[in-house]
Amino acid sequence: MAVLESRCDVNDPAFRENRRVYDGLIADLQAKYQWALGGGGEKMIARHHARGKILVRERIDLLVDPMTPFLELSPLAAWGLYDNSLPSAGIVTGIGTIRGVTCVIIANDATVKGGSFFKETVRKHIRAQDIAIENRLPVVYLVDCGGANLQNLEDVFPDQEHFGGTFYRQCRMSAEGLPQLAAVFGECTAGGAYIPALADEFVMVAGNASVHLGGPQIVKAAIKEIVDRDRLGGAFMHATVSGVSDHYAADEREAIAKLRDMVGALSFPQRLHGDIRPPRPPLYDPAEIPGIVGADLSRPFDQREIVARIVDGSEFHEFKPLYGDTLLCGFAHIEGLPVGIIANNGVLFSESTLKAVHFIELCDQRHVPLLFLQNTTGFMVGSDAERGGISKHSAKLVYAVSNTRVPRYTLVTGGSYGAGNYGMSGRGFRPRFMFMWPNARLGGMNPDVGSSVLMDLRRASISRNPATEEELAAYEAELRAMFETKSDPYYCTARIWDDGIIDPRDTRTVLALCLAVGAMQPPQPGPRPVYRM
Repeated sequence: MAVLESRCDVNDPAFRENRRVYDGLIADLQAKYQWALGGGGEKMIARHHARGKILVRERIDLLVDPMTPFLELSPLAAWGLYDNSLPSAGIVTGIGTIRGVTCVIIANDATVKGGSFFKETVRKHIRAQDIAIENRLPVVYLVDCGGANLQNLEDVFPDQEHFGGTFYRQCRMSAEGLPQLAAVFGECTAGGAYIPALADEFVMVAGNASVHLGGPQIVKAAIKEIVDRDRLGGAFMHATVSGVSDHYAADEREAIAKLRDMVGALSFPQRLHGDIRPPRPPLYDPAEIPGIVGADLSRPFDQREIVARIVDGSEFHEFKPLYGDTLLCGFAHIEGLPVGIIANNGVLFSESTLKAVHFIELCDQRHVPLLFLQNTTGFMVGSDAERGGISKHSAKLVYAVSNTRVPRYTLVTGGSYGAGNYGMSGRGFRPRFMFMWPNARLGGMNPDVGSSVLMDLRRASISRNPATEEELAAYEAELRAMFETKSDPYYCTARIWDDGIIDPRDTRTVLALCLAVGAMQPPQPGPRPVYRM
């Protein structure tokens, strides 16, 4: 297979300046990670430890197999919301290996608002369950949950994608043979009680764990009964009297050990499908990516330079290299796993769009998963583009992305705007995983175009709604700031529009983990659509 040749000069002043600026972006990302890792703060962590409890990420470390990775998802959920008082939305989700079985892990952080569910908590919980459903993975719940936050019930309780949706998915997964296992570490009341109760098998920890539909306060208010939490729904009662709990553990470490044994007893074989090869490192250093990309989206970069630093041996079989050159398409391997790559090198013209449709069909026929590297302002506009059929050709790409039956993965490496986000497998088109880099932007329009459009509309209404030039200038600045803010990667990840912001230098590792998860399912049978016709 052909080897990509890098034209990057690490001694170029532009490269050095890009890397210097990007180092600041990475430092900012790492500082925000510290916010997520800090949980509910020192006071709440001390109270947690005083109760003999282990912190949520330490529980996960004990749960997963030694020296195996844990891919945490959306660690910066709720960043900038609720006065930054809800780190990681009060829940940790991700993918890890337990007794050799790859599982989705959903773990409440009781140091953050008692592990109660806010809007973003529910979204993150559901997103993890949907990943488990699509990738056919068992789910392990580390439950330390106070149920729905009572002051935000309108955002948590009534709708189908609210708290009830988590239970619906748990029931459906169990019925479809996807194991649902749990360990209870704290008080699980009201809706929180259903997480372990709906599990196929679960363990409770003595002293701290309890499961009850109504806590002592609710029982007193409803039926005037005075009862303490342990007698009402403690671990020993549920293990010996009600039979609700399947296992009893003296402490958290014993509970985690029992949970590992549950996974080990699943009889849930997993093997990889496809053209799996021995992994080889790229010829070029992934640490050079920040210097290639920089932080200025107005300065283009060649996605071949990125591909050369993430694929095995920097080998890449490019498809239609002389046609539709604003889009790069080709076949490669990442850590031995096959992948078809579609990457923007500019705006999407009719030619590049048709090229992508044809390439998607080839990947569909060959059972090769697709990786989209997004960096585009969208599809070309204008009279020439419309006469060339861009409306229909862009629709063909949207159709092909929607109906291809191979796994899709998306990484925003630069700008992702308008319908270009859709055609390049944006979140609305349900890629298996979607990540962003800290320089990335995502929005319906870029700030230049968006503010210009709205300013034209404002000036058109000037006779009905007069304004001075100073007022118009202030309005334009306000519009630009709005578009900048709402396309910022942290604004996006806070609302769980992606699965996390990642350091570009970690891209190859993150993508390999995701590709491995997708490769555990055999190819879908049946005839495949012919998109290019």
